[in-house]
Order: sequence, then C-alpha cells, then structure tokens
Amino acid sequence: MRPLVILRPEPGASLSADRAEKMGFETVICASLFKVRPVEWQAPDPDRFDGLLITSANAVRAAGDQLQELRSLPVHTVGEATASAARSAGLMVETVGDDGIDELLGMLPEDLRLLHLGGRHRRTPAEPRQTLVPVTVYSSVAREDPKNFERIASAVACVHSPRAGARLAELADRDGIDRTQIAIAAISQNAADACGDGWECIKISGARDDASLLALALQLCKSSDDA
Repeated sequence: MRPLVILRPEPGASLSADRAEKMGFETVICASLFKVRPVEWQAPDPDRFDGLLITSANAVRAAGDQLQELRSLPVHTVGEATASAARSAGLMVETVGDDGIDELLGMLPEDLRLLHLGGRHRRTPAEPRQTLVPVTVYSSVAREDPKNFERIASAVACVHSPRAGARLAELADRDGIDRTQIAIAAISQNAADACGDGWECIKISGARDDASLLALALQLCKSSDDA
C-alpha cells in the first residue's frame, strides 16, 4: 500500500492522521504546509447580527475567549467538523452545509446579517444573498520547509484546500519532485484545480469532509496493490 501524506495544518493534520490509522492506512505522514496563528480581534456587539458564519474549524480553535461574547448567536457552518468544533465551544449550531460556502448560503434566508469568522485567506462567496461582515481571527502562514515533505514522492497526497493545492505544486517544482509519481485526493474541484496539471492522477472527494476525502485516498493507496 502506498503511503498517505496529509498536508493540512495542525491540529487538523493529527486528527486526520488518527482517523486514517483507524481506517487501515499502513503509512501515514504529516507534512503540514501551513501553520495556523491566532490573530488578535475584538468581538462586535452580537445584537448587530442574525448569526455567525464559520467555514473552518480553525476559526473556532483560534478565536479564543472573544468567541464566548457571541454565543447567543445561531451558527451556520460548512462541514460537520466545523459544526462539531463550534458545539464543543458552546455555540448553538443551526445549519450545517456539506458542499462549500455558496451551498450553505443558498440554504439560508436572504435578509440575514452574518458575522463571518475566518482566516486572513478565505474564499469570497460568488453571489451572497445575505450581508456578510468578515472578521479575521487567524492567519495561515506557509512553511518554508515543511517537515517530511520529501516523503511525498510516490505517495498519495490529501489536499484539503485550494491554498494547499497551490503550495503543493510550488514546493514540488522547487524541490524537483516528479509530479507524475504523486496521486492526489482533493476535497473539492477548486482544490483540485489549484494543484495544476502533470500529476499521476487527481481524484475529487464526493463530499467536502475529512472522512470522505480519506476514503478516496484509501482507494488510491490500495490501487497500487491491484496494479
């Protein structure tokens, strides 16, 4: 079985690695391309908003004590992992979307005013019908020399975001790693597109969650056994 390389930042990388080991992967390697750093912020008056929009569990983990100032607001999240993190932080999760921010916003009424807690680099919704007020609570900083990255050669790489896909391509070319020997499991079409061309293969997860992505990666890791 081919090794699996997880590129997401901690603590998500370790969570994915634990899940992968329970799923039966033989070799799991964490090679985080980014590190998440909390950003100092001040929670606004919750009475100005109809709810919280949270698209990454990192926002919940990095938000700190200020998040409790907003606990009276209903929360709308992308992905069950984000919803679980919000619940663990004592927030009231009202809506969970499983196919990105545009799909989630399409599930919500048009006249909402939502406070969007997220990272410094975040995807802007295509045509939001709601009023979104973005607040940065963390920054995702690229690692210059990610630990274990050289072990990606001939492996299956899990790409959890478009930024990870673009950074993977950049580092592989910089370090002279042969793209044709790397299979990619991408969490979305946007993440796959960001990787560019020339890889052994790029497969896209059927759902935008870690468990589905790892299930796809497991198929790719096992495929060499059947070749």
